[in-house]
Amino acid sequence: MRAAVVPSAQAHRLELVSRDIPQPTPGTVRIRVEACGICHSDALVVNATWPGVAYPSAPGHEIAGTIDALGDGVSGWKLGDRVGVGWHGGHCGVCDRCRRGDFITCRCLQVPGIAYDGGYAEYAIVPAVALARIPDELSAIDAAPLMCAGVTTFNALRHSRAKAGDLVAILGIGGLGHLGVQYAAKMGFRTVAIARGDDKAELAHRLGAAHYLDSRSVDVGAELRELGGATVVLSTVMAAAAMEPALEGLGVDGQLLVVGASAEPLAVRTTAMIGGRHSIKAWASGTCFDSEDTMAFSVLTGVRAHIETMPLERAQDAYDRMMSGAARFRMVLATA
Repeated sequence: MRAAVVPSAQAHRLELVSRDIPQPTPGTVRIRVEACGICHSDALVVNATWPGVAYPSAPGHEIAGTIDALGDGVSGWKLGDRVGVGWHGGHCGVCDRCRRGDFITCRCLQVPGIAYDGGYAEYAIVPAVALARIPDELSAIDAAPLMCAGVTTFNALRHSRAKAGDLVAILGIGGLGHLGVQYAAKMGFRTVAIARGDDKAELAHRLGAAHYLDSRSVDVGAELRELGGATVVLSTVMAAAAMEPALEGLGVDGQLLVVGASAEPLAVRTTAMIGGRHSIKAWASGTCFDSEDTMAFSVLTGVRAHIETMPLERAQDAYDRMMSGAARFRMVLATA
């Protein structure tokens, strides 16, 4: 089979190689990968910033394809089943978090492309407990980005304190944000999209936003307060400085909900937070069942990722386009 791998921790690049097709071990299945989304978190493998990755390593945790081999002890799945795998790529089942049924916070969480080779390949071996069923209405290419970008935004919003009719702002219209705007609008929230530049206004409204705020030309906090104050601001951006003005736009009991990872510290004015009973919370992805819920909701409401595809042999080009910010909005490797 072909695989796009990071050959070493020092390489910081992808290389197309030929490998033997792997065989499933007990409790795992082999997926014939048809599509794999490229996520910014894949940089953790490419740049060797996640400890413990065994190189050479194939990244990729937005996997969609079909089961073509079953390991010993696997039940409930059959050859030909259409399945996806996301950030939740397996759990230990015995730690305190797993014993509470909170598998996404497993102390030994397995992430495809980090704990084992991911979907930048024609085949992948995945624990059966991590599989999500893909509905017939979604192609593999449409399903792949929902395994991470989709479930992250959908799951965060549905577990937030916002109720239908509440003002919810989506900070950033990118790989995560363009899905967040769609989900927020379909969930019945008064949706505000926030991004840089007036050129994104038309897109924001097409995605379902009732209001668009250009952060370059308006005071985001003041504008949100004028609209009544946000119950939730879902931050999909990676710059902490971009989150700070949105904090000023929270209503009473408002919440900044962070799904975009930033290495920068976030400065907050605790006086304002206390006065408004504000909070800051982060949310990480979801389990395979959450991915199934995400796909079902997407089918029901017509939510889809905006996707650019490239073949597996152009994995480096696709990765570079994602990292540059030029992708509109999710890059997907088509391997079928």
